[in-house]
Amino acid sequence: MDNIYLLMLVALAVLAVLDIVVGVSNDAINFLNSAIGSKAISFRTIMIVASLGIFIGAVFSSGMMEVARKGIFNPGEFYFDEIMVIFMAVIITDILLLDFFNTIGLPTSTTVSIVFNLLGASVVMSIFKILDSDTQTLADLGTYINTDKAVTIISGILLSVLISFSVGAFVQWLSRIIFTFQFEKKVKNFGALFGGVALTSITYFIFIKGLKGTPYYSEMSGFLKSNELVLVFVSWLVLTLFSYFFQKISQKSILIVIILVGTFGLALAFSGNDLVNFIGVSMAAYHSYEAWSVSGIDPSLFSMESLDKKVPAEPLLLFLAGGIMVVTLWFSKKAKTVAETEIGLSRQHDTHEKFKPNLFSRGIVNVFFRSSSLLSFIMPRALREKIEESFDRKDTLIINKDQSVDAPAFDMIRASVNLMVAGILISVATAMKLPLSTTYVTFMVAMGTSLADRAWGRESAVYRVAGVLSVIGGWFLTAIGAFIASGIVVYLIRWDKATMIPVLLLLTIMLLIRNFLRHKNKSSQVSHKELKMSESSTVQGIISESADNIVNVVTRAKKIYATILKGLSTQDSDVLKKSKKGVAKLDEEIEELRDNIFFLIKNLDETSVRGSSFYILILAYLTDIAQSLEFISKKSFKHVNNQHQKLKFKQFKDLMEIEDRLNMMYDEVVEIFNSRKFERVSLVLAQREEIITFISEKINAQIERTRSEESSPKNTTLYFNILLETKDLVNNILNLLEEYHSSYRK
Repeated sequence: MDNIYLLMLVALAVLAVLDIVVGVSNDAINFLNSAIGSKAISFRTIMIVASLGIFIGAVFSSGMMEVARKGIFNPGEFYFDEIMVIFMAVIITDILLLDFFNTIGLPTSTTVSIVFNLLGASVVMSIFKILDSDTQTLADLGTYINTDKAVTIISGILLSVLISFSVGAFVQWLSRIIFTFQFEKKVKNFGALFGGVALTSITYFIFIKGLKGTPYYSEMSGFLKSNELVLVFVSWLVLTLFSYFFQKISQKSILIVIILVGTFGLALAFSGNDLVNFIGVSMAAYHSYEAWSVSGIDPSLFSMESLDKKVPAEPLLLFLAGGIMVVTLWFSKKAKTVAETEIGLSRQHDTHEKFKPNLFSRGIVNVFFRSSSLLSFIMPRALREKIEESFDRKDTLIINKDQSVDAPAFDMIRASVNLMVAGILISVATAMKLPLSTTYVTFMVAMGTSLADRAWGRESAVYRVAGVLSVIGGWFLTAIGAFIASGIVVYLIRWDKATMIPVLLLLTIMLLIRNFLRHKNKSSQVSHKELKMSESSTVQGIISESADNIVNVVTRAKKIYATILKGLSTQDSDVLKKSKKGVAKLDEEIEELRDNIFFLIKNLDETSVRGSSFYILILAYLTDIAQSLEFISKKSFKHVNNQHQKLKFKQFKDLMEIEDRLNMMYDEVVEIFNSRKFERVSLVLAQREEIITFISEKINAQIERTRSEESSPKNTTLYFNILLETKDLVNNILNLLEEYHSSYRK
């Protein structure tokens, strides 16, 4: 097919747009989280500043584009048809990998993804070339792979984790010692000096060092190199004076300016460093096609030595890509999901912990606290007390976990340090043309500053460390997955281009659509179905707020019970597994409500302490309801999964009658609590004896059947388990209503 390479080029251009979308969804956290987390600036202002940074930063990407052309492999060792296969495999794999991480809400590295995609694809293609050769062996693999550059890039990426964490922790610790948590007064006195240092650091490394990535640097390099120290000193002097007068005239903190400039600078550095990850491969493919199309040589014989040479920048393409990045930044919902992970792990207050502790996180926390205790013992008492005074938050307001989500995750000091340190490290790497991972740098800087700021206390450390380990583990999976997957795609395309390229493109589009729909459905479920934590400080307020939770639990109990009976009737273990997941989700949400008890009691009015007792009892009954559903669901799944005998017709008939009777009660409870007509709860309570007697009659009927008819012990055991636990379920619901009724009347 003569036009196969032109079609591949068109496909690569379209895929580049998709790659930008999924890449920005992941990397938006890199330059937004510090500003969003501190809530020092409105979200709209943050987005406008970041958008400007992305547009201007697009110019800085031209020098970085060489990484995709010759940073990982030696292009002169490959022919045009082989290079196009490598590029196609890289971009398909990159899109699917990044979209997967976006969907599950974990920040991964677009740089690591592209580097290991290129490495995996080029290694597999090199192996094929070696196998086709009569003279070469696997020892000649180094001929095809730019091993020195690849090792430098990979080492730089891995070292960035340690360096970013360490530098972030040290700078934040030093900043907190100086400013403390009550920094408002000290910022007025020393803010000008801090502002001068921070703003000079950001502007120097981004605007001066970053110029090395542009075609304009050669014109001014002589002047910049000979006057470097003078420029730094003058910048510091001017920006220090600016900081002083800004605070005096506006009566606002210079930290706001640092956060604004830092967000702009980090967005600029992100665009300059990471745009290559999204469009570098497609641009390299374009330059390859351009060189081959005018040569008249067979694609399997045209050497790609031209990629070793410098090529002119494509300003129009760079700015077009920048525009797509900005649009994605404004409209991507997955970007918000990924952002929640980093902000949650660095939050100063206790909040909903997304990750569960594990053996490794417990071990690390244990070692850390033991080491901290030893260090405190060795340190002189006066010095220790002075340091402790700097880290005393003097919090007087206790907020609940739900409110802490809306509160600033951290203060402006930490936000400024995050932006300053991350911006410097990324800009240095960009100036050296090293594709340093912006995700690694910003994430680890944020984690380092969180540790130094004592955000990981005894209440949250095991959860936060588990989260960091999960994210880092995801980074390694990115590298391994990218290497293997891109190699497999190279094999498939090389086997049959005309067939596999359309198939792989169709598969990519289908997977992207599926992940989008799953993420959308998951987001809508979370926003409508989760239980709500009480925020009221009065008994009547708690009673009213808890009514929605009663409706929620009763509605879900009705649905779960119906799902269990459906699974038993059809002997469908998948349906019963779904009911188990529904119960597990309900129990998890009730657990979160129990975690909120401390904050609720702290927030209660002194005259309304009775509300805490009511709330605790309500949660106890909700827990009992969930446990009854869990028992029924677990026993039913085990029975069907073990292929035991199906329940008899009479047993199903009895269960359906019980379900109909319970549904009448459920519907009445939902109507009462939705309308807040709590005086009618007594009407439901009056039905207790009738409902319990109804279930007891079914139990007695089964006893008679067992004595005369039944022949299956497993069948009988399951049926009795369901009936007895259903009886407990009803009692738990009615006990909850009774507590509600008695508390409402007081």
